[in-house]
This record gives sequence, structure tokens and C-alpha cells, in this order.
Amino acid sequence: MKRKISELPNKPGVYLYKNSDGKVIYVGKAKALRNRVSQYFDKNRYRDAKTKVLITKINDVEIILTDSETEALLLENNLIKEHKPKYNILLKDDKSYPYIRVTNEEYPRIFYTRTVIRDGSKYFGPYTDSKHLNFLLHTIRTLFPIRSCYLPLTDTSISTKNYKVCLDYHIKKCEGPCEGIVSREHYNNHISLAIQILNGRTKIVEHQLEEEMAILSEKMMFEEAAQVRNRLHKLREYSNKQKVLITDSVDRDVIAFTRDDNTACSVILTIREGKLVGKRHYYISNVLEQPDNEILRVTLEKWYHENDFIPEEIFLPLELEESEYYYDWLEKKRGGKIEISIPKIGDKKKLMNMATANAEFLLRDLHLQNAKREEALPKAVASLQRDLHLQRPPRRIECFDNSHLQGTDYVSAMVVFVDGKPRKGDYRRYKIKSFKGNDDFEAMREVVERRYSRMIRENAHMPDLIIIDGGKGQLSSAIEILKSLDLYGKIPVIGLAKRLEEVFLPEQSESILLPKTSSSLRLLQALRDEAHRFV
Repeated sequence: MKRKISELPNKPGVYLYKNSDGKVIYVGKAKALRNRVSQYFDKNRYRDAKTKVLITKINDVEIILTDSETEALLLENNLIKEHKPKYNILLKDDKSYPYIRVTNEEYPRIFYTRTVIRDGSKYFGPYTDSKHLNFLLHTIRTLFPIRSCYLPLTDTSISTKNYKVCLDYHIKKCEGPCEGIVSREHYNNHISLAIQILNGRTKIVEHQLEEEMAILSEKMMFEEAAQVRNRLHKLREYSNKQKVLITDSVDRDVIAFTRDDNTACSVILTIREGKLVGKRHYYISNVLEQPDNEILRVTLEKWYHENDFIPEEIFLPLELEESEYYYDWLEKKRGGKIEISIPKIGDKKKLMNMATANAEFLLRDLHLQNAKREEALPKAVASLQRDLHLQRPPRRIECFDNSHLQGTDYVSAMVVFVDGKPRKGDYRRYKIKSFKGNDDFEAMREVVERRYSRMIRENAHMPDLIIIDGGKGQLSSAIEILKSLDLYGKIPVIGLAKRLEEVFLPEQSESILLPKTSSSLRLLQALRDEAHRFV
């Protein structure tokens, strides 16, 4: 590693640390790769507990060169999403909340969705208040006659008269772009104004509607002017419902966070023209021993990777390290200057306090919800505990199964259920290495030994129940290994027979039969099906 590090270039790029299995365990960026990577192995440099553990796991380093620090920042974000490294801070998205999508089409559509597709479409949100979302969409559709159909409109399809106007045209909810009744420029001007409203910049749209109404009045087109007046009243009705937080009209984002144990919560208040138009939050795990600056960094990167609109001002709770990265990146994305500051007094400090209070409330709520989930024991898990006479509920179950091709090419699989549901990210598949030939018992010994000896080394959380699918012989083989690892008696273990309701218990000459109508039997069936499919 020392030789490899000494040969790294001092250029911008991304570095990927890998463990002995070749898995990426950490992704970072640097403006001088050799200097940054060598810092991890400097004994005189202060390191937190997480970094100390990380260093012991590093077996190799891979780099990707970029032309600039900004490109390195963007690439780092993509690689973290792809590899989900163990030692990077992980953010949890609010995927259940809806967004408003403006499609990437020649004649765009605007609608709400819960699925984000990176095809060039613009997304606004997520919206935690469905009433606000519906009112916003209703306002936009009242102001602008934007199409609601799913037709793949292009200039070619319009010129060849492929489509006819629908009912929306006749009731004046659409201007008929499908037949070319309005130009593409005219239609897309409506879309541009709608995007301004979605960004919270309603005054720009108000001024344009006022100018349009004045022009129509001068031309004696009073009926059309009255329609614009009604649209203007609708826009002001929407604007007046937004909470005014500050008297100036500057667009700004206020970012704050709070932390507790190994979890943090970040909140971003989006303020446009002095009014609060939205709030976004992230729950961040794996923050134990992480400095506050790292939590702030990943929040800022996540938020502005997702959003195209960059405000004039950004309020932060503390100084950001390597701030030149972010000035360069955000100013390029905005196409103009930005100001990043830490509010100290007055109304601006009150905004920061509001964001922090929201973060504290959301983090408390997260802990409360987690506690409720832990207390709520699923029926199938409680039933299995009762039927097997277990001392504690089997909230985490690990089930093993073997497979082979006519006695060769043995493969074993382990599937994991938590609270009665599959935890597919924890599934493992093993190629048997200790023998050749046909030996189900030895295959089970190997896979159980590999699994739990590693968990002991890593001091990992053990399961509440181990299930061996295959019969008494495989169960005895697994118990033999568990005894050698000093785990037998500490973790309950059972075996499944071909007839599912028949369960083998250790050191019992006879199996027990589960009731055919019990929910515990359905849980065991689901485990077996998953193991058979995965192996």
C-alpha cells in the first residue's frame, strides 16, 4: 500500500478503498489524491474511531482521475450511490413522499409522481403535505392551459396531424398543442412560468400577468384581459397562503441539523421571495464519531445534486471545510454568484433556529416511531416463538439451505428475515470449497462455520434463531460447528424436514408438528421458498 500510495498522482479525483474481498468500503474525493490518501496512514495524524477501524479493513485503493475538483465531487456522489460503502455516511430518502414532475418533452407535462426517473425531467419536492401539493397543482392548471394527456407530442406528429383535440380543449383547459393550434414557443412559455411558481418565485409571474393584462386592455380585448385578471387573482390567493418569514425578497436555503447517538437529521427550509415555500429533511445513519462538518457536507451535496434551482443565499450552521469546492460547483450550476453565510443575529438567526427546531422534532419523531416498531411484534413472529417455546421472539432469523448438481458444484445460501419480512440486503450465497464430491453434511458444516466465525470476528449482532433446511443430519452438522464456536445454547437452532410442519429440535429424539393453520407455519414456508429460490 505504501508503494502504491507513493505512486498516486497529485491530481483531482476520487479514491475507492477496498477490503480483502474486493468490496468498496469507502469512497472519497480529493483535489490532490496522493496527499489525501497518504493522510489516512499518517500515524501522527488525529483519527476518529471510525477511521481507525476503516484503516484496518483497507486492502487496496483504486483511483479515478478527473479534470477538476467539481467533477470529483459529482463523481463521488454517484459512486456512493452505486456501491453504498459501509464507512460512508448514509442518507435515507423520503421515497414515500410525492414529487411534482415536469417532463423532458418537446411539449412537457406537469403532474405528481412518487417515482424519480433520471431522464432529464425536473422534479420539485418532495411534498409532505398532500393538501399543499394538490392546491399547488390546481393553481398551476388554473393559471396555465397545460395538457394532461399522455400523447408523445413532437413537431413531426403535429405536422402530420396524428392526433385530435380532446375534451380539455373544448372546456378551455388546454389550447390544443396536439393539432398545432398554439406554437411550441407559446406552450413552453407557460411551462417556464409554471416552473417559476414551483420554485416559489411568484412575483415574476405576477408581473408578467399584469403586463399581459395591460396589453390586452390597450387592444380593447376586454374578455381576454378579464381571463388574465382571474388568473392573477388565483396566483395571489396561492401566494398569500405562504408564510412570510423575512421582509426582503432574496431567495435562500436554510440548512440545519441535529444529531443523537448514531443518527442525525438534516432540514432544509426553502425560502423564496421572503416566503417559506417548502421543507425537506434527511435522516442520516452511521454518524457515530463523525464530525459535524461531515454531516453538513453530505447534506449539502445531496440536496444540490437533486435540485436544479440554486438560490442567491445559503445559510449554514457552521463553517464548511473545503468551501471553495462548493462555491465553484454551485456558482457554475446557478450561473452566477452565491453567498454562503452563518447567521448570527436578527431575523436570519431566527430562520436558522426554526430549521434546527424542525430537525430536533423530526429526530425525536424518528426515535419514537422506531420504538413503536420494536414494541409491535408481528403475529407470525409471536406465533413462532410460542410454537417453538423460545425464550425471546425470533425477530431476526437466518435460514440455510444447500444445493448441488448430482453431487457436485455445491452451493449454499443463507436468507434473512427480520420481523417476519425478507431482508434481502443481508442474503448471502456461498461456494463450498472444503471438499469435492457428495457430502451434504460437510457442506452445512462449512457454511455455518464461515458465517458465524466471521460474525464473531466482526463482533456482529447474532440472529435470534437459526434454521437448517434439510433434515436431522444437516442439523447435527450445524450444531457440531456451533458448539465449537461456543454458540450452541446461546442461539436457538432448529431443522426443517421435507414435510414442512415437522420441525427437528436439538437433542430431541422426536420432531414436533406445527399446527397446519398457524401463522408460524406460513412464516417457515416463506423462509424455505426464499432459500430455495436464492440458492
